[in-house]
Amino acid sequence: MANLKVPSHVPSPSEDAEQLQKAFSALDHHLICILGGRSFGVNLKTERMFGALIICLGWGTNEQLIIDIIAHRNAAQRNSIGKAYHEAYGEDLLECLGKELTRDFEQIVLLFTTDPAERDAYLAKEATKNSSSSHFVLMVIACARSSNALLDVKKAYHARYKKSLEEDVAHNTSGDYRKDLKADPSDEFLKLLRSVIKCLTTSEKYFEKILRQALDKSGTDEWALTRVVATRAEVDMVRIKEAYQRRNSVPLDKAINCWRYFWGL
Repeated sequence: MANLKVPSHVPSPSEDAEQLQKAFSALDHHLICILGGRSFGVNLKTERMFGALIICLGWGTNEQLIIDIIAHRNAAQRNSIGKAYHEAYGEDLLECLGKELTRDFEQIVLLFTTDPAERDAYLAKEATKNSSSSHFVLMVIACARSSNALLDVKKAYHARYKKSLEEDVAHNTSGDYRKDLKADPSDEFLKLLRSVIKCLTTSEKYFEKILRQALDKSGTDEWALTRVVATRAEVDMVRIKEAYQRRNSVPLDKAINCWRYFWGL
């Protein structure tokens, strides 16, 4: 079930590339308006999921053109834009995004723009660096992707990190966790197993819970918000938003905005 809203008339990749280059140029004129990731005088389309996350993370008006393009093109279209950008300006689009954007904005745009297999490879690598809670990220990649998609992730991982995904997971996961996979299941492993089942059977409820817990935390888990929005926008974000509203009696975009205003961002 696709949820990405692609316009009925989509400009050519070269036209999108030109607009992105203009957006990068415009950012330099407005950096004075940004302090600590906070922008002033923004005018955002908060009714959109990406608009809500932009407000949450303090992104300003200079990034709106980038969002209007990147957030409303599918993976194939984004790939074509990247090629057109390189042909026109001799630069890698992802590298330009990384150089020009503020940190939180950069994170979600890069995740969303990156090829899905390469994105999962990056998320898996980040997960192997973190605590046992990252096992849930690895679980989603392993269980919520088709066999062909998972094979692509493994190939992308090996190409990028020069190691097999299985090798890194085995090396970086804790001894207790590896034992759980082989023998006597602990509470943590049973929790993981229940999450696997929930993710496979009712993915919208699983990701709704991740978002709810992320928003409930003091300081908010922005990485969880970013990860869910970037990876589910083309899959089941509409159902996730519906599940969130049913569970919490408030729209997801409003919840993100309320969190932002509560913490004075």
